[in-house]
Amino acid sequence: MQRHARSAFLGGAVVFPGGKVDPGDGGEHWAVRTAALPARIEEFASERATARALGVAACREALEEGAILPVDGPLPDAEVVGIQREFLAGTPLEACLGRRGLRLDLSALVPFSRWVTPEAEARRFDARFFLLALPAGQVGRHDDHETTMSFWAAPADVLERATRGEIFLAPPTSRALEHLSEVSDLRGAFALAAQQCLAPICPRFVAGEPSYLALPGDPSHEIRERRSAGPTRYVLREGRFISEDPPPPGNP
Repeated sequence: MQRHARSAFLGGAVVFPGGKVDPGDGGEHWAVRTAALPARIEEFASERATARALGVAACREALEEGAILPVDGPLPDAEVVGIQREFLAGTPLEACLGRRGLRLDLSALVPFSRWVTPEAEARRFDARFFLLALPAGQVGRHDDHETTMSFWAAPADVLERATRGEIFLAPPTSRALEHLSEVSDLRGAFALAAQQCLAPICPRFVAGEPSYLALPGDPSHEIRERRSAGPTRYVLREGRFISEDPPPPGNP
C-alpha cells in the first residue's frame, strides 16, 4: 500500500501495513484476547509481555490500515470491515473482539526481519517485519487516510515497478521483496522466513558520489558479518535506492 504523500515519514512510499506499538498494545487484558505467540518471537523480544505487544501492534495496524485481522475463528470480510469501522470510531480493539468471542491469532504472524533506522535520521524506528497469510474470506483494502492506494502483486512485479520509477520502495521493503521473489508460494515464503536472520539490521549512511546505505557485512559497516542475503548496499541513484554490491577493490 502507498503511504499518504503528506506523511511525515516515507510519504508516498509503497510499504507493508505497520506502525508504532501503542501503550495499550501491552495491556494485561490482551492475555485473554490473544492466542499463542508466534514462533521465534523471542528473537524479536525476550520478555513475553513485550513479544505479545509486538504481535498485538502488528494485528492492530493490519486492521487499521489494511482491513486484515488474524483471529482464532471464522471472520468474513464484511465482519472485518465492521470491526475496522468500530475501532476507527474509538471502540477499543479488545472490546470489538470480546463482543464477538474472538481472540487475535498471534501464531499466524511469522517473524521475517528486523530493521533499525540509520543513526543519521532524525526520526528513528526499530521495526520488526512479519509474514501473514491472508485469512480465509478476507480481502484487504487501504484506509484512505494513512494510506491512499493498495494492491496485491507478485514481489518481482513490485520490484520491477520500482525499477521503472513508478513507485518508491524503502530499503527494508525492497529487501523483503527481493527475498520473497525467490519463492513461488506461501509454503516457500514460510520456509524462507524460518531461515532468516532476525538480528537487527541498522544501515550506515555513507555520503559521497553517490551516497549509499551500507548493511552489515559491507566493508563500510562496522558489523562484519552479513545479516541479510543479497547485496550489502543500497546506492542512491536518481532518487531511488538501488541494491548493489560494493565495487571491487581499486575501483571507484
